[in-house]
Amino acid sequence: MSMELTADSQAMLLLCSHLGLSDETGTKPLTLREWNSLARKLLGSSLEIPGRLLGLSVDALKTELSLSDNEAERLARLLGRGGGLAIELERLESLGIWVVTRADAHYPRRLKQRLEYAAPAILFGAGERPLLGQPGLAVVGSRNVDDHGKACADFIGNACACEGLVLYSGGARGVDTISTKAALEARGTAVGILAHSLEKAIRAPDARPKLVSGDLALVTPYSPNAGFSVGAAMGRNKLIYALADYALIIASDAGKGGTWTGATEALKAKWLPVFVLNGPDIPEGNRQLLQKGALSFPNSLLTASLALREWLEAQADGFAPSPVQARLL
Repeated sequence: MSMELTADSQAMLLLCSHLGLSDETGTKPLTLREWNSLARKLLGSSLEIPGRLLGLSVDALKTELSLSDNEAERLARLLGRGGGLAIELERLESLGIWVVTRADAHYPRRLKQRLEYAAPAILFGAGERPLLGQPGLAVVGSRNVDDHGKACADFIGNACACEGLVLYSGGARGVDTISTKAALEARGTAVGILAHSLEKAIRAPDARPKLVSGDLALVTPYSPNAGFSVGAAMGRNKLIYALADYALIIASDAGKGGTWTGATEALKAKWLPVFVLNGPDIPEGNRQLLQKGALSFPNSLLTASLALREWLEAQADGFAPSPVQARLL
């Protein structure tokens, strides 16, 4: 296999990804829920790790994991396409795309800690992988943000660069794009967690140089060539919060939309301190998020004298971190 994958990662890619899988077979990869169920069986069996599934017969899979005939045959078909997977991985590697699975030591630790079994089994990415999980601020907001929101996103992106904070975003237009551009132009670093095609995103003229220089990483839990969908956007929102130290909501609709859904989920789960831009002309969604327990980020802070990292640390003092998750495949 290319990319120097471990046997455990190879097995997870064969079981959980579409890579090298022909639609003609009618066999679908495991969903995250199905993988979690299989992982629990693995940990409770003599096999223990995914790599030991490679090369097993249908009968051996059935016996070792107490599977039905259909379940064992499906796993055998998925595990038996190693050649097709290797070809597809080589193609992705030629594009500069890497892959990391939950079985890898360098899988982002915070995703396991905060999301536990909701952490993606596989992440595809490009650019500087070590940026994932580095100290940073998630900047989130509406695609259709007003001029004040745009100015705030630009200011915060620049401030993150000056303070050495990675800027985490969803890579969408509006707040995400504005804040990321500001951070990178100020010689900072950024991570975009995508709900659209990674293969397309890495070809963007403004992204390519930053990927090569190591200032930017783009990552997705979906197939690298998958198109955008609302469901994908909703599903990846939690990753933006789970990777960062703090989150700042620039502008949110009230009771609807991806920004609202992601913010309320993060507040309920208490993954990290969630701040909301506060002032006289903020959107109604911002006001309601403050009522739900988000921390205030006053408009008045947006001055050249702001020491962003120090201010965030002070406001979040006493916030209890997520507990460390036990062994998780």
